[in-house]
Amino acid sequence: EVQVEELQRLLAGMEKEHRSLLLKMKEGEAELARLRSVEGDKLAEQDRSARLEKEVAMLREKIHHLDDMLKSQQRKVRQMIEQLQNSKTVIQAKDAVIQELKERVAYLEAEVGLSGNLEMHDRIEHLIEKQVSRGGHSSRARSKSEYVSSKRLTGPKPLPLIRVVET
Repeated sequence: EVQVEELQRLLAGMEKEHRSLLLKMKEGEAELARLRSVEGDKLAEQDRSARLEKEVAMLREKIHHLDDMLKSQQRKVRQMIEQLQNSKTVIQAKDAVIQELKERVAYLEAEVGLSGNLEMHDRIEHLIEKQVSRGGHSSRARSKSEYVSSKRLTGPKPLPLIRVVET
């Protein structure tokens, strides 16, 4: 953005110089026309006329060069603006991918946490069954498959697999 502002400032300066050179050229042409209309074969007037013609030609060349530079700078500014817009679009797309991946990581962490709790619960059930069988109590403990199947059916739906393709 700073470069764009700098280029715009330079463009404004070039346009101002362009206008002043155009004004000088018109003044030179007017002076040249006035000198040509004056009769006489004075050497001084011929020299001045020749200098003015050279100056007008040089000013025309400068104006042409400035026009080319203005067009080039305008193209550069347009390209920089397009690059900025493209970069913003890419950043937004990558932010969306990052957000999606964060959501998937959170889901997977929750799923891993749930399965870890199930394993711990199964171990506790097993220990309780051992203690109950040693104590001679006849109370029936839930089997491992009953608990796991009921918990896993009520868990959150798995997210669909999404393949991220970077272009």
